Amino acid sequence: MEIEAGELLKKINTPADLKQLSQVELVRLCSELRQYIIDTVSVHGGHFAASLGVVELTVALHYVLNTPYDQLVWDVGHQAYGHKILTGRREVFHTNRILGGISGFPKRGESEYDTFGVGHSSTSISAALGMAVASNYKGEIDRQHVAVIGDGAMTAGMAFEALNHAGIEKSNLLVILNDNCMSIDPNVGALKDYLTSITTSRSWNRFRDDIAHVLTKISEIGPDALGIAKKIEKSIKGTLLKNSNLFESLNFRYFGPIDGHDVKRLIQTLDDLRDIPGPKLLHCITVKGKGYALAEKDQTTWHAPGLFDKITGEIKKSKSDKPVAPKYQDVFGHTLVELAEKNDKIMGITPAMPSGSSMNIMMKAMPNRAFDVGIAEQHAVTFSAGLATQGMVPFCNIYSSFMQRAYDQVIHDVAIQNLHVVFCLDRAGIAGADGPTHHGAYDLAYMRCIPNLTVAAPMNEEELRNLMYTAQQDGRGPFVIRYPRGQGVMPDWRRPLNAVEVGKGRKICDGEELALISIGHIGNEAVKACIALNQEGIFPAHYDMRFVKPLDADLLHEVFGKFKKIVTIEDGCIQGGMGSAVLEFMADHGYQATVIRLGIPDGVVEHGEQQELWTFCGYDSRAIANTARNMAVSRKTDTMVS
Repeated sequence: MEIEAGELLKKINTPADLKQLSQVELVRLCSELRQYIIDTVSVHGGHFAASLGVVELTVALHYVLNTPYDQLVWDVGHQAYGHKILTGRREVFHTNRILGGISGFPKRGESEYDTFGVGHSSTSISAALGMAVASNYKGEIDRQHVAVIGDGAMTAGMAFEALNHAGIEKSNLLVILNDNCMSIDPNVGALKDYLTSITTSRSWNRFRDDIAHVLTKISEIGPDALGIAKKIEKSIKGTLLKNSNLFESLNFRYFGPIDGHDVKRLIQTLDDLRDIPGPKLLHCITVKGKGYALAEKDQTTWHAPGLFDKITGEIKKSKSDKPVAPKYQDVFGHTLVELAEKNDKIMGITPAMPSGSSMNIMMKAMPNRAFDVGIAEQHAVTFSAGLATQGMVPFCNIYSSFMQRAYDQVIHDVAIQNLHVVFCLDRAGIAGADGPTHHGAYDLAYMRCIPNLTVAAPMNEEELRNLMYTAQQDGRGPFVIRYPRGQGVMPDWRRPLNAVEVGKGRKICDGEELALISIGHIGNEAVKACIALNQEGIFPAHYDMRFVKPLDADLLHEVFGKFKKIVTIEDGCIQGGMGSAVLEFMADHGYQATVIRLGIPDGVVEHGEQQELWTFCGYDSRAIANTARNMAVSRKTDTMVS
């Protein structure tokens, strides 16, 4: 379905075209841009509400700045759809997040206007500061550097580290705080309350209306006049806001808050700020989902709703006459509550992903025992460690790729102290359309090398429940359970809980000559491969490792004692993963066999649907069957041992 752009928008191929419009026309352009995003995302999918909330800010930035010479960095990138459309990618925007299409996030290799690749939060200020310092060093004193960061991303420690550093540099840096009280879910914490106090101070809002414009004019008189004016302004700000402004205490000039949906006002303010030297912060108030009533009302649901009817707002979901398997995340959420009802030591922790991880189920059922700590993975891990020292059993749920940000805390604060923290790594393996920043490719490799950890991966929903039940039992140390994004395979998943023997895998089926060893959900693709191969007279054995640490030595002795041809299958990186662990075991015990490892190759895997990327990486059911077929010697037989 071809999406028709508005009369003004269809003329915009670069920001240079944008600058030919009058400010009156820009108001109309904003309306057309917002509608184009609605029209396209409703049909093709993608992130939604975040980009609607920064339409006017996006237009104003490209109108005032000389991009790409001026460096514009978007934090996370959920909100950068308008930016992509205005910078030459309108005609291919319908390929957003599709295999072979444009990325859902800013990406340096895609456009010169994408100055920094993003996907994880809170990196923009650090990146923009690095660019600003480099520009100073090269004598490019006229170059502007702008970081656009949401109030949710501002809760992360990395953002404050960057602010702290930027405050002592004299670089030309502007931080735009996009304040909408949201990340994916509503924001939490003291910073949210602080920003709210600023936005609701009537006296301050009256005073700040013309301050940026006045200071710009004073700066033209000379540095002495500007210095005196700054002291007067700071004194008045401190009085009106009752406390010293947080950002000014870090040597940032603070401006705002201003209406982030008034494109004319934004243009005037940004134009004024160009001439004010040093680090500056502009506080913009926006509404996530602006211009689409349902998204404004329910911003979490409309963060990334999938396909929907733009007129009725009905979100389109696949329908089936048969019972449908649940999402792994929902199995986690419901099972956690079930366990917590019987074990009053259990606590739930998530860093700003209550709906994405389904921790919101426990937050609703037991609000005093479940915590959203904001976009703060490092804090989430060490907070969990603190709970564990007092006898609690924290279930710390973090997306696999986000856990990379808290690796030191896992080692230093949990593993070395052998504390009973249960890490549930959602989105493990190929994550799909979010692409390389969100693929959980590395957790098996980076977790299995840490002492004291137990590292497991369930093949289905029942296994996930049983591993969670096992992990919360007394006497356990750090326990890692990783599972993928999306649906499982068991519609009838609510089965009695049973403990799993730690470090023990299982035999799915016996076979002849060839063995498949899998771990986690991808083992279901191996099951499909076995069914296809059986029809051809090839009967591989199939083993589910369950644990990559500790390894099931008895199972592996059986495999290497019986088979000389082995295929390992994992939805994770080949380097250092389960396949590598099997090879290490083979070498350590003097076995000899031909082992082929299937998994995520040593390279950046781009975006696409999970199944498409499994195929691309070579470990879907067909690829597994082909690998086994090439290794096996077909024989005429109609039976197999099982």
